[in-house]
Amino acid sequence: MAKRLFDLFWSLLGLVLLSPLLVLVAIAVRLEDGGPVFFRQVRIGQQGRPFRIWKFRTMVVDAERQGRSITVGEDPRITRIGRFLRNTKLDEIPSS
Repeated sequence: MAKRLFDLFWSLLGLVLLSPLLVLVAIAVRLEDGGPVFFRQVRIGQQGRPFRIWKFRTMVVDAERQGRSITVGEDPRITRIGRFLRNTKLDEIPSS
């Protein structure tokens, strides 16, 4: 129980401290092309269990329908702000 409270406290503090940065990222993604801020995907994790990942959107809207299922190098579907977010690893949001 103590570890859980410790984790919750530090997670909440981290979110509070990072929230201004996350808001700026969300605004930048939205201003890039007016599309949605987040991209949601189900991936397969440890022992084949699916999990949901939320990311700030780094590609054009409907990119999964416009090309390959993976991105390689200078994929033209990646937005300008998306390239920055990917390089700085600011695009992924851990979730349980």
